[in-house]
Amino acid sequence: MLHQYPSPNHGPRRDGLLPSLVVIHYTAMQSVEAARDRLCDPGAEVSAHYLISRQGAVLQLVCEEQRAWHAGQGEWAGQGDVNSRSIGIELDNGGNHPFSEPQMTALEDLLRDVMARWSIAAAGVIGHSDLAPGRKSDPGPHFDWPRLARQGLAGHADGPAPKCHEAAPAAFRAAARSIGYTAEVPLDILLASTRLRFAPWRRGPLCAADMRLHHDLGC
Repeated sequence: MLHQYPSPNHGPRRDGLLPSLVVIHYTAMQSVEAARDRLCDPGAEVSAHYLISRQGAVLQLVCEEQRAWHAGQGEWAGQGDVNSRSIGIELDNGGNHPFSEPQMTALEDLLRDVMARWSIAAAGVIGHSDLAPGRKSDPGPHFDWPRLARQGLAGHADGPAPKCHEAAPAAFRAAARSIGYTAEVPLDILLASTRLRFAPWRRGPLCAADMRLHHDLGC
């Protein structure tokens, strides 16, 4: 069920932009009520279009036609002002534990509606950490991206990962850039951000398995 809880923290989308991305966040707060109050506090100057509780309740805080203040500084596929290009969804989660089944089910239902309404491709569903590598880590290593991908609600990987042999940094940067990671950040931050999304279990230096990125996000 959708509940309306309007936040004053929004404005018009700039330059005639329409949503082409969905950005998923976690709240990193003690409760959904605390997150809701912060996202509706004029002094905080943050918001999102939707907030989903651990029980699966969906709160709409900002109408989709408006620009919510959730992404902050960052870029995706060479484009800035992500707030004007996106729908922001906050999930009630501290970042250190799995996301509940009711919450994931509610997210999937919401994604289907939003993606259909704005013709957003699966490749356009990203995490906050994707657009702001090194600055943000949400929705974090416990978020089930493969689950979304299996339903066509996020980008996917194609085929088994290669064995982890050495890889060239320049080739890795090119692969990451080709799917949207265009922010100019050090190699270790770029590697950590892509692994957070696609292989949160992987450790160690850059390797051939990380080159799998060129198969990801449906590219």
